[in-house]
Parts: sequence; structure tokens; C-alpha cells
Amino acid sequence: MSNDETASASQNPDTALWGFSLMGSPVQLKPKSKVILCIDDDQAVLECEKAFLESFGYTVLTAPSGGEGLELASTHSVDVVIVDYFMPEMNGEEVAIEMRQLKPQATIIMLSGAVDVPEQALSRVDAFVAKDRLASQLLPAIAQSQVTSGT
Repeated sequence: MSNDETASASQNPDTALWGFSLMGSPVQLKPKSKVILCIDDDQAVLECEKAFLESFGYTVLTAPSGGEGLELASTHSVDVVIVDYFMPEMNGEEVAIEMRQLKPQATIIMLSGAVDVPEQALSRVDAFVAKDRLASQLLPAIAQSQVTSGT
């Protein structure tokens, strides 16, 4: 990388942190208006999601279980819910069912590191993002929710 490229990458937080840029994206993000709730039993994933989303100006709440996520959603304004599919006690589909009743206007995005998420579970959410493509697919999924919800 040349000195100019290095300087440019260090000044652009999405490139410096995640190795990609959203420049040229057809959808303009409005992150300041969104509160995102991330639910995952893997603390490292939660910390990465939180840092990543906060670097784009989103307000991020985190919960290590479906029950705690539902509790947070009941006491906070939440626009987008990002939930892992494979979790103990309550899986992502079960969380999505209850979240729809609690926050019917919230966009629900399901994550999984596995490719074998049942079609029925996917039908209960607005978008699916594979964990190995989190950095490249999560922001477009959130941006799409802004377009469809009109915010």
C-alpha cells in the first residue's frame, strides 16, 4: 500500500477497521436515527458488532440471550434487532416470534455461522446475514430496512 493509500485508510474508519468501504453505496445511511439491539450468546461477536455499528454512528444495545434481549426491547426504543440463530434457551426464531409481538415495526436481521438455518426461521425475519459476511452484508441490510420503513 502506498503512503497515500495508508493515509486514506487511516482516515476512513470503515476501511481502516474492516477493510472495505461503503463508498458508492446506492442507499444513504441515516445511522443517527437508529437504535440497534444485538442478541448473541457469543460475547466476542457482540463486542465486534457493537464496535462496528457504533463506528457508523448507531446506538447499540447488546444482550447475551434471547430473554435478556426481549427484556431490553421492552424497556427501550429499538429500530433494528440483530439476532443469532443458534443460541441456548431460546433460538433466533423464537426470539423473532416474540420480538414481532413486542416491536412489530422493528426490522429483524438474523445471523448465523451455519448454512443450515431452517426456511421457517428465515421466513420470520426481514433479512439474513451469514456471520462470515457480516462486515460486507450487515450495513446494506440495515440500510435496506431504512428504505422499506421510510426512516
